[in-house]
Amino acid sequence: MARSAYVTDLKTLQGECSANYLRLLRLVGDMEQGQQREIGLGDAPDDAEVENHFALRLHVRQNAPYTTLVEVSQTGPLDRVVERPRMRVHLYHDVRMAEVIDFQRERHFSGRYRYPNPRMHQPDEKLQLNRFLGEWLAHGLAHGRSAFVAETP
Repeated sequence: MARSAYVTDLKTLQGECSANYLRLLRLVGDMEQGQQREIGLGDAPDDAEVENHFALRLHVRQNAPYTTLVEVSQTGPLDRVVERPRMRVHLYHDVRMAEVIDFQRERHFSGRYRYPNPRMHQPDEKLQLNRFLGEWLAHGLAHGRSAFVAETP
């Protein structure tokens, strides 16, 4: 029996990107270029436990009239051992969508991939990355306990 090729589910991808746009707007708010917000996840740390603290970090890299570029990452106790999750997300204000454009320093994801492929991307890699962003942001919204804005040099 022949396997049929994966067909991009554009409606689902656009829905995910629209939902992520709304989630990011709630978290980023009116932050300006160069500002970052850290949202603590889990129990509130004592001063002695700051190293064991997990946080979702949002950093506004660029801000233009119709687009905003936000870096989303997570900090935690394993930062010295493994590379922390990091992605760059482009917010398109005119269409009210947010799209992952970079994940772990890999850019330009196609809507579909043949499988297997040299980089071992899943056929729906782009959709999966945007879903992961959605789950990450939803967790921050549901369980984040504090936020602060800091200027970055």
